[in-house]
Amino acid sequence: MGCEMAAILDSTIKFEQLGLEVGSRARDSIERSTAGVDGTLSIDLGMRERKIVVKGLLRAVSVELLFTRENSIAELIDGYMHVLESANGAEFRNLRIDSFEVTQQDYSGGGVCSEFTMQVTQLRVA
Repeated sequence: MGCEMAAILDSTIKFEQLGLEVGSRARDSIERSTAGVDGTLSIDLGMRERKIVVKGLLRAVSVELLFTRENSIAELIDGYMHVLESANGAEFRNLRIDSFEVTQQDYSGGGVCSEFTMQVTQLRVA
């Protein structure tokens, strides 16, 4: 593969970033109307979460080491908040990792690699 686009999860897990799909920010509100009164009452409930899809590639010299790297990400599906620094330097905080799925594994003389898709929710957008 050409140039490596490294991303880092929780300042410890480094991987090649193949794609990053960041959902839009959204506000929520409650709208109320009353008969006989003109207009609508709108109560702003503030910002809500947004979804992010991360596609990446893990590399290792052996299958055992690759499984260890995959498990280190899968163990982060723990309900706690995490931080992702993307390949372009953007930092995403307050992430809950919802799923981690290995989509393809390739073996070569130089080692083994696996492509993955990770679904995350940014709970609070600063």
